[in-house]
Amino acid sequence: MDCIFCKIIEGSIPSKKVFENDTVVAFHDITPQAPVHILVIPKKHIATMNDAEGEDFALIGEIHRAAQQIARELGIAESGYRLINNCGKDSGQVVFHIHYHLLGGKQLGALVGPTA
Repeated sequence: MDCIFCKIIEGSIPSKKVFENDTVVAFHDITPQAPVHILVIPKKHIATMNDAEGEDFALIGEIHRAAQQIARELGIAESGYRLINNCGKDSGQVVFHIHYHLLGGKQLGALVGPTA
């Protein structure tokens, strides 16, 4: 498998981790879009949200629980943060391993601009 996130999970590609347990890992995004920009991913490879099924939904809950804990630990829980999952190429998903962007540390602008 040629998945960059799977390689981060196995340790063959370095990352700046902020959280890890048996099922979830979180690390700093290499191209941050906010002062705090963490990627939260399952250790199980699931390509997109559309591919999640059965027991994967409990795993997605674990991702949300981890994101909440990370937001508290990084000091952005009280001021606010975004937890975003992009699904498919039109959403902007580039790495096809389900992941959430945890963004915060400043007042964030609109998610999308006006459409023409």
